[in-house]
Amino acid sequence: MVPFIALIGGFAVLRLLGLVGIDALDGWQPALRGALALMFVTTGVPHFLPSWRRDFVAMIPEVLPHPALLVTITGVLELAGAAGLLIPALAPFAAIGLALLMVALFTANVSAARRDLTLAGKPVTPLPVRTALQVLFIAAASAAAV
Repeated sequence: MVPFIALIGGFAVLRLLGLVGIDALDGWQPALRGALALMFVTTGVPHFLPSWRRDFVAMIPEVLPHPALLVTITGVLELAGAAGLLIPALAPFAAIGLALLMVALFTANVSAARRDLTLAGKPVTPLPVRTALQVLFIAAASAAAV
């Protein structure tokens, strides 16, 4: 739920800042891009924290090789995408890339939910809720790309 809170809360705060006079945030799209960047920092950083990293590695479906490397790559892509969202010329490309990454990562979320894994000691988000969140996140990234 932390990514959802980061996205919704970040959007509300950034949009409000735009409305009170911060020109760079004056519009729904800059606020959305900033909120997505916040969300991807909150999801990307844990890829490199030992206790979270172990859980992320366990989420990788067994048919995929080198799960630790995949966790590193996805963490780097999430953080790079977050940075790209904050650079206007790169933002549409970063948003598309992140949307595609979320589609690809959904297999790990399905695998984790089906195997009743934990993330940071808590059960992973149930699959129906995770699916709804994933659709929302991909829609937000798609909207940020236009």
